[in-house]
Amino acid sequence: MLATGTISGPNSDSYGSLLEITWKGTKPLTLKDGSTRTFLKDGDEVILSGFCQGEGYRVGFGSCTGKLVPALSL
Repeated sequence: MLATGTISGPNSDSYGSLLEITWKGTKPLTLKDGSTRTFLKDGDEVILSGFCQGEGYRVGFGSCTGKLVPALSL
């Protein structure tokens, strides 16, 4: 899964990626279950959605879901 084009705002509540939200991994994000993360881990599920809108229109796509799996050892 690859997503590009994150447009973030100037404030911490408008950051658009985990790297920004965790300030390059130095400020852990607290999840709903109380655990914390700074980077994605094997087994994590990522759900993306997006849209673009202008006067009188909105174009987008539904949810795109992917699960991180461990890298293969050769």
